[in-house]
Amino acid sequence: MNQRETAFADMDARVAGNQPREATAPQRHIGRSMERLEDPAILTGRGRYGDDIAVKPGTLHAAILRSPHAYADILSIDAQAASKLAGVRAVLTRDDLRPWSRPFVVGVKSPMEQWALAMDRVRYVGEPVAVVMAESRALAEDALDLIKVDYAVLDPVTSIEQAAKDDAPVLHERVGSNVISDRHFRYGEPEAAFERAPHRVKLVAHYPRNTCAPIECGVVIAEYLSGDEGYDVTSNFMGPFSLHAVMAMALNVPANRLRHKAPRDSGGSFGVKQAVFPYVVLMCLASRKAGAPVKWVEDRLEHLSAATSATARLSTVEAAVEADGRIVALSYDQLEDVGGYVRAPEPATFYRMHGCLTGAYAIPNLLVRNRVVLTNKTPTGLVRGFGGPQVYFALERLIQRIAIELKLDVLDVYRRNFVPADAFPYRAAAGALLDSGNYQEALRRSLDEGGYRELVARRDAARNEGRLYGIGFAAIVEPSVSNMGYITTVMPADARRKAGPKNGAIASATVSVDLLGGVVVTIASTPAGQGHMTVCAQVVADVLGLDPKDIVVNVEFDTHKDAWSVAAGNYSSRFAGAVAGTVHLAATRVRDKLARVLAKQLDCAPGDVRFEGARIFPHDAEDRALPFARAASNAPHWAPALLPEGEEPGLRETVFWSPPHMDAPDEQDRINTSAAYGFAFDMCGVEVDRVTGRVRVDRYVTVHDAGTILNPALADGQIRGAFAQGVGAALMEEFRYGADGSFQSGTLADYLMPTTCEVPDPLIVHLETPSPFTPLGAKGLGEGNNMSTPPCIANAVADALGVEDIRLPLTPPRVMAMIGMDDPEPSRPEYREAAATKPATPGGGRALTAQGAVDLPATPEAVFAVLLDPKALANVIPGCHALEETAPNQYRADVTVGVGMIKARFEARIGLSEIDAPRRLRLAGAGNSPLGSARGSGLVELTPQGSGTRLTYDYEAQVSGKVAAVGGRMLEGAAKVVLKQLFESLGRQAAGKPVQAHGSWIARLFARFRGHA
Repeated sequence: MNQRETAFADMDARVAGNQPREATAPQRHIGRSMERLEDPAILTGRGRYGDDIAVKPGTLHAAILRSPHAYADILSIDAQAASKLAGVRAVLTRDDLRPWSRPFVVGVKSPMEQWALAMDRVRYVGEPVAVVMAESRALAEDALDLIKVDYAVLDPVTSIEQAAKDDAPVLHERVGSNVISDRHFRYGEPEAAFERAPHRVKLVAHYPRNTCAPIECGVVIAEYLSGDEGYDVTSNFMGPFSLHAVMAMALNVPANRLRHKAPRDSGGSFGVKQAVFPYVVLMCLASRKAGAPVKWVEDRLEHLSAATSATARLSTVEAAVEADGRIVALSYDQLEDVGGYVRAPEPATFYRMHGCLTGAYAIPNLLVRNRVVLTNKTPTGLVRGFGGPQVYFALERLIQRIAIELKLDVLDVYRRNFVPADAFPYRAAAGALLDSGNYQEALRRSLDEGGYRELVARRDAARNEGRLYGIGFAAIVEPSVSNMGYITTVMPADARRKAGPKNGAIASATVSVDLLGGVVVTIASTPAGQGHMTVCAQVVADVLGLDPKDIVVNVEFDTHKDAWSVAAGNYSSRFAGAVAGTVHLAATRVRDKLARVLAKQLDCAPGDVRFEGARIFPHDAEDRALPFARAASNAPHWAPALLPEGEEPGLRETVFWSPPHMDAPDEQDRINTSAAYGFAFDMCGVEVDRVTGRVRVDRYVTVHDAGTILNPALADGQIRGAFAQGVGAALMEEFRYGADGSFQSGTLADYLMPTTCEVPDPLIVHLETPSPFTPLGAKGLGEGNNMSTPPCIANAVADALGVEDIRLPLTPPRVMAMIGMDDPEPSRPEYREAAATKPATPGGGRALTAQGAVDLPATPEAVFAVLLDPKALANVIPGCHALEETAPNQYRADVTVGVGMIKARFEARIGLSEIDAPRRLRLAGAGNSPLGSARGSGLVELTPQGSGTRLTYDYEAQVSGKVAAVGGRMLEGAAKVVLKQLFESLGRQAAGKPVQAHGSWIARLFARFRGHA
């Protein structure tokens, strides 16, 4: 036998050996749990992530110099010293950008410009200013310290309220305002409804900036190709969708000159890997400047400080309400903080939810005002559930307030306002076509299966004992498979007419059968741990009668080789409804072609051909079954002469599919923003500790209707993941900024995320009402609890505390403030006095403070003499390399300051003032470095004590940039340790003793711990 015959003989034997002789009902794979096909490789260390991909010899490594200031003009950039460092190939600066690139396109009509590097001005801490390309990442980072940037610091805009004021500093002068978009929408007759309604209930809601922190940060490997070939890029971007065009236009090349590839595995995304796309452009330009491939791997600080953020939103929402709690009209006034730039695809967070602003409720009248505002913070983008958390935090808090103010049972308010079960598909006021559901049944099952009566009994018992216990609810519709036209709702109708209609949600998939009957599936989605390979294999296995383990699913992506469209990618919960559904359609085409090809051989009609148990046979003659591998490969590949007339050789089907009812926005701004809408009803009980302010989730119940469930285990995993992230948003996670715009959440010690210790196991209940608009009836469910859990927990805490204004995250200090207890005053008298006399930091920012006393073995006169002697002072300042006197008691210094693993070399100015020798003086300093700026001032007092001196100090400092970003939990301690080092050295110098060499403060601290041990 030849190789082909041998291979088929082996396949035939395997199939025959695996099949029972008696007839059995085929087992369906969709709808059942199975082990993930992705896991063996990942669990054995054979995953293929971005940083695992081999690079070409000669590939350089990039490091990015980032702005330490929130808002400043760039006066000059000097990269000569960095360029001359051994191992450095090139430095990319703003001077290189204009010949090779263009600004990124903006999602609103505006003269605002954002380039891959800051050009004339920086607008957020962490904005890229220059890129060093070197033989190693370490060399590149060393070179960053040698780049000198001269900044003129400007007054930043740090809040939504400030940004919207007429007299606020304007971030983009050509725009002329920080309100870059202001749109009004009106549906129905809201004014008349508000005038007639007996009750009006209003609520102001603040949703904070937060993010996702995937295990794997961004990775980009870029190469500029010779001639006119363009660029070849591999990155863990979650696209390509529409942003491929944005990148190509920014690089000033045709789209077919930007080849983008994605690896098979991605260590999480949750939306934020959309933010890799500006770095794709940046690394392409870096490669062009260096004349070699360039690799960049984002570190955790870069990711937190400069990748992306969920939008902060300030919402004033008001309802016109009948006496029984029915809402007849709703009014939104929403201000969205998108950071320093409107970066594509923003303002998507605003408009993705626009069609379903009325949520799960049948509210006929709607009034909306949307304002997009700019602040000196990281540009925003896609974060799990984008738009949903911001909308539902306001809307679901309002539902609770309606029940309280009208003295109604909140469950009755839900029941009376839900879309009726017999009304689906239901057209919402702003245009969303809610495809299917039974919201009343979901509520009933939540109460019955979740033990509502027991929760009420627990609350009553706790309150009788004086404990704080509350019950909260939230109801949300979860959009999935975004209509690509929704973003154009930001434009008026006349502008949309000029641009042409935009709509649809095209998905693509390819199913092919090879020469030996093997099946390969290729999808235009870039998974990040959701289990795409497993589900696609289950879908195809059901259609072709195979075992999922025998199907290969290719999730690597290549824009030059794979079928994709403007909507391709992994976002907006589009996998189950669109991608898996399109795989089903492609597999069905393969099956139908095979049925037509084999019908004559099997002597039956094509519709009577069955695919089951890896065999193909007539429906009434299983004894004539052919092994799938042999039958599927024979005529299509090996014997095209046997094909029926009109059938083409080969067996490969590519399907492009777009859901129905996905029209562009109409003349009245109505838009069906998504193809399908799931539903979740959540209930929780929480207890608040009176002493610590800690919120403990006692029980959490979440009921989900996501249409057809494709794999229950993966579905529950997605729900648990979204729930954990929702708990984090409710209780822990928030990006914090100083009054000067400095970023203060640069480590996972400062940006707190929940662990298994803080996340209880939720009770998950499933309800399935299949969507009539997706091929498998499936809807998305991976984002729902990130939308529902924050308002559900917030409502429970509001119920426990009896408060109206709830701000997220509900950290212990914030909860204690709501309870009404202040922090205890400092125990030591000098700290109490300092706190009483120290003025508040301008703008509400929190400065670093340090107070203390040190006993020195020298007289006050000797100590003072050291402070006034430049050479002696240089010896005692920690990290001082040089000190030069520029005027009496004024010095210029070269100082290295380290906080944890971050070190910065500052050009500092140090001055002595308020000199009252030998009793007191003020020691002040200010400095700048590539990693940030710092300034501080402190009063030093000397008091004779025996043969020595007691030195007391009260010092305050402020830092910005990278040093501040990593220091929220370390800087206070660092300031105290550094000051103590300084004054102890001062005493030794004054007493004529050797001054110890100054290592890093943390190394000295560890040495001290070792000494105690």
